[in-house]
Amino acid sequence: MRQKRDPQQRRDTQYGHKIFLSGGRSGLILDCVISRGNPADAVMFPDLLARQEAIYGRVPARTAADGGFASRENLRLAQGRGVKDVMFAKKRGLGVLEMVQSLWVYKKLRNFRAGLEANISRLKRAFGLDRCPWQGWPGFRQYAWSAEVSYNVLVLGILLLTP
Repeated sequence: MRQKRDPQQRRDTQYGHKIFLSGGRSGLILDCVISRGNPADAVMFPDLLARQEAIYGRVPARTAADGGFASRENLRLAQGRGVKDVMFAKKRGLGVLEMVQSLWVYKKLRNFRAGLEANISRLKRAFGLDRCPWQGWPGFRQYAWSAEVSYNVLVLGILLLTP
């Protein structure tokens, strides 16, 4: 007789790596950083912000990030580099008006981040990014990049067909 597995046990990740995605208004994934292992989000924030500055020649005017990136140090860093509004999904002791200029801006950035989460969900469901069947670190990187490129091709097609 086949035993049923505990649902929580099925969801635990035994091996894995983290993928950091940056997106814009278009819905395209504009940057992808694949990190070996599972580094803390808050530790990665300075590098990811510096990467955006290197790619685009300036820091973004506004940024919306997952709650794991929230820390007073990351807020100071972003504001010190010229980011006007920084929205972390979880405040972690930070006041809304410390992060952004107004509650209206906070809500706009929160809604923008919700749209990015929908894109991540599509990557997981439609492009198989929830579980990588390819073996090893090179296989993981190839699988993740192929999912991202395929996703962007789909989004570009939709954007081109939309009047």
